[in-house]
Amino acid sequence: MPTRIVAFSGNTRRPSRTRTLVEAVASEVARLRPIELKIYDLVDAGTGIAVESRSALPLPAARIVEAIEGADALIIGSPVYKGSYSGLFKHLIDFVGPEALIGKPVVLTATGGGPRHALVVEYSLRPLFGFFSAQTVPTSVYAGDTEIADGRVADELVRARVAQAAGELARLIDAAALSEALPRAAAAR
Repeated sequence: MPTRIVAFSGNTRRPSRTRTLVEAVASEVARLRPIELKIYDLVDAGTGIAVESRSALPLPAARIVEAIEGADALIIGSPVYKGSYSGLFKHLIDFVGPEALIGKPVVLTATGGGPRHALVVEYSLRPLFGFFSAQTVPTSVYAGDTEIADGRVADELVRARVAQAAGELARLIDAAALSEALPRAAAAR
């Protein structure tokens, strides 16, 4: 059965460099194993997401939150704004149930204007998903202005990080499947 992966990019427009980056990770994971992929951008949430409760979310936004919660693994990306992930990205993530991401494998990615923004993944995104007790892969992927061009990852070092992160995600998915299979196998005896 294919692994259900949701890729969520915190973009308010398309095309975007962040979407290109999460798609690159997803393509590499798909090369390693069968997956069922759904990709969402923040723009897919529609207007009206500035609400105070999950029950007040517009249907498109609620479906994104449900997809994130129901996925076997996540690929998360955000553009960097003034040294952090976008506020609307964080607002949508705030509606995810804290228990829904426990142990869920996650790749973290970000795009920004230059090298100054590279630490956003470690200082903003990793702690955010640490709150949820998600299992983030060790390798994060950041791409600056010049590293994504013409809708593709143009930089060799970024492509290597994409491959490394995708491999780590595939191994975490395998480990999770094995840990679920062991109790079932023991119960069947």
